[in-house]
Amino acid sequence: MTSDPQTNVSKTTSSTSHHLRFHLPIAHLGTAFGNDWFGLKAEKFARFFGTPTFIICQTLIVTVWIFLNVAGVLHFDLYPFILLNLAFSLQAAYAAPLILLAQTRQADRDKAHSDADAQHREALAKASLERMDVAENQTMLLLELLRQNTVLTEMSLKLSERVEVLTSELHSHLMNESPKQAEAKPTV
Repeated sequence: MTSDPQTNVSKTTSSTSHHLRFHLPIAHLGTAFGNDWFGLKAEKFARFFGTPTFIICQTLIVTVWIFLNVAGVLHFDLYPFILLNLAFSLQAAYAAPLILLAQTRQADRDKAHSDADAQHREALAKASLERMDVAENQTMLLLELLRQNTVLTEMSLKLSERVEVLTSELHSHLMNESPKQAEAKPTV
């Protein structure tokens, strides 16, 4: 079963013409919340929770809130700051689902990307095996050609030796016959 190496190379080249072909089935997983307005804003909001800017801003707001109520400038939330506690609870109630949704969608994207990468590695391994098979076939053909060349060289050497032997025999035969023929002929 020998196959043409050029055919195998052209098949491999045509099947790998698009380097992102494994990622096309997961292209719809673009952003964590979809591509609509709410989804884009929700993702930005969820990403903002882990930034230093958010932590600094929240710390400043809480500090100002407590200072204004303890100093007596405003009296809308006195100690034990129940309204502030309610604000934190409300923030946590909205933040937690957004963050969990973002993590779930990111996990789905990561899994889809790892599946696509696994398919890509399998395709690379298959192409590598095909190249190794082609190289093995070519090596076997070269070895066969070398064997045939060796046989032909040996035959040529034997024929050359045989021609040399026959030439020597013919030469000695002709040299032995020539003086006898000269004696046998009458001189006139």
